[in-house]
Amino acid sequence: MQLPLETEALVVNTPGGDFEMTPIVINDLRPDEVLVEMKYSGVCHTDFWLQQGALTPLLTLPAIAGHEGAGVILAVGADVQDKTLAPGDPVLLSFTACGSCAECTHDSEPNFSRCAAFAPLNLSGSRRADGSSPATLASSGRPVAAQFFGHSSFARVSVVHELCVVRCPKKEDLALYAPMGCGYQTGAGTVLNVLKPGPGQTVVVFGAGSVGCAAIMAAASVPVKQLIAVDVLGKKLEVAREVGATDVLDSSQCAGGVVEEIKKLTGGRGVDFAIDTTGVSAVVEQMLDCLAYAGTAASVGVPPREDKITVGSGAFFSGKKTWLAVAEGDSHPPEFIPRMIELHKQGKFPIEKISKVYPVAELKQAISDMKDGTTIKAIIEF
Repeated sequence: MQLPLETEALVVNTPGGDFEMTPIVINDLRPDEVLVEMKYSGVCHTDFWLQQGALTPLLTLPAIAGHEGAGVILAVGADVQDKTLAPGDPVLLSFTACGSCAECTHDSEPNFSRCAAFAPLNLSGSRRADGSSPATLASSGRPVAAQFFGHSSFARVSVVHELCVVRCPKKEDLALYAPMGCGYQTGAGTVLNVLKPGPGQTVVVFGAGSVGCAAIMAAASVPVKQLIAVDVLGKKLEVAREVGATDVLDSSQCAGGVVEEIKKLTGGRGVDFAIDTTGVSAVVEQMLDCLAYAGTAASVGVPPREDKITVGSGAFFSGKKTWLAVAEGDSHPPEFIPRMIELHKQGKFPIEKISKVYPVAELKQAISDMKDGTTIKAIIEF
């Protein structure tokens, strides 16, 4: 593959601006990078953060979003560690990491999600070594941030850091498995890697989007004793029940409050484990309040930085509760993505029930469908 290469990408030029299909130029491929022709990309709410300009000062616009890529390798850098990777291989793309800190290189259990440099490496949209970009706008030669989460998958062709790459079993699976790299592993990993509920225990998931539904599917695969889904959209709750929830609650319709309803469903005890995927501070407080004695809560959604969350210290400490912050499901993608694929093959992770593929030209419709609950996980096809 000869570079420079002119291609197209969905570029955000200004805060709040559209994802605009724009000619770009891929200028170079470094020895630790892989060139990938994107076939599909999941659409995630973190992409909307980039669009709204919420990631400054880490990331400067113009930028290419997307971080759940799936495609085919076009070229492999000379120093890429996996010497079996070759042009034509189908791959799934996840987040990147430094590969050298204590967590990335832990002898017994390396874990890229705990990388000490996770935020700057994934949210800046630039190369780790020098902050540069492999791409420029074709019209002006201006640099465009093109390594969001190490790969910026809202592009027809992307330069990808090698640590993002996970093999896909078959090219035919690329569309279905594209969201494995972030949304699915975030929800499923929070259950299977962090909370690890047992068959006799109870779980509540706040938010029945793609992360929440992945958590529900993972908990149902255990299977837990009781699994409650909470949302404000009836369409999402219907899907949550279909993929494994034993009970559903529309929190906007809980006259006595959602915490009281959860306690009623659990015989007054509360739940052993609670997960919040919404990032709404008031919901986080509900999550903590609905825990049973010695229960554990996990925050996956990120509240606004300026928010303060109120914790009743008496109930929290006397109740021996635990509250955790979890990123990417505490997952090591080279190990956890194959684990999710195996669960899917066993019929225990029915992601086909929550996903829909849209042509890239219909991205606006895909986003609208996600927001109103018509589609849980939108996947764009290039």
